Amino acid sequence: MIQVDRLTKQYGPVTAIRDVSFSIEKGGVVGFLGPNGAGKTTTMRILACFMPATGGTARVAGYDVFSQSLEVRRRIGYLPENVPLYGELTVAAYLDFAAEIKGVPRSDRKRRVAEVMDRCDLADVQHRLIGKLSKGYRQRVGLAQALVNDPDVLILDEPTIGLDPVQVAEIRALIKSLAGQHTVILSTHILPEVSMVCEGVIIINRGRIAAQGSLDRLAEEFFPTARVELHITGPAEAVGPALRQIPGVLRVEHQGTANGAGIYLVEAMRDRDVRAPIAQLVAERRWGLLELHQMGMSLEEVFLRVVAGEEYGAGT
Repeated sequence: MIQVDRLTKQYGPVTAIRDVSFSIEKGGVVGFLGPNGAGKTTTMRILACFMPATGGTARVAGYDVFSQSLEVRRRIGYLPENVPLYGELTVAAYLDFAAEIKGVPRSDRKRRVAEVMDRCDLADVQHRLIGKLSKGYRQRVGLAQALVNDPDVLILDEPTIGLDPVQVAEIRALIKSLAGQHTVILSTHILPEVSMVCEGVIIINRGRIAAQGSLDRLAEEFFPTARVELHITGPAEAVGPALRQIPGVLRVEHQGTANGAGIYLVEAMRDRDVRAPIAQLVAERRWGLLELHQMGMSLEEVFLRVVAGEEYGAGT
């Protein structure tokens, strides 16, 4: 549904993105992540036909963004980071106008506007001027206009910016519900948001793709070890050395105490599940095992590992 190959954009002597390549399958919801200035917005603007690229190719919904930009625009919904709205129009009038210029047939226009106002929780303010709305409601209006033509592809740049926690949860649920019906590429600085709504991740840094794939695959790639957290009641001078003797264990870190138990972080080879040997060891030594759980890798950890690795590589 989205196919990008060696996309490059230069602003005079400055190269914003270089040789960016990725693909997103139909119905997928993918997070597009990167530090400030990494090239996220530039890439999304090219995909939305907002600006041309210097080199490379990109196809959206089967159409080339350069030679068939009008066909692409008919099939996308675009929510930029700063939503341009007409403050002198009411919400309903603006969405009707957006539907008209996006080619929604007159016979379907009223129904589509009502549907997106309901989905974005705008029905109660449909007769209010946009200029009088809060930032959160204006963001909802921007998302509604992106959805009003029922697009094949949604390009969302910071869709929850300015929303309160309740609104953020509602918009996240809405985006998640779009999976399968629409292909969504979502850019945000809120990493837990991506974990909650996205199936895959693309990380861009310094204008190049640094990593892409599912969170599980990226965790395996950038964290070759598995981690287990333990709460054990036993002498610290004995627990640590005993844990280190378990086959597959690479490192044991004593992280303090809580409720009379020592807290240990055990790092082991990813292909060795050390939880059963740990439980057996604790039982044999007659220590108390208050807690044992496998620690997953958060998207924030993966993101920092990828970006830090890129920066380190660039520095050396």
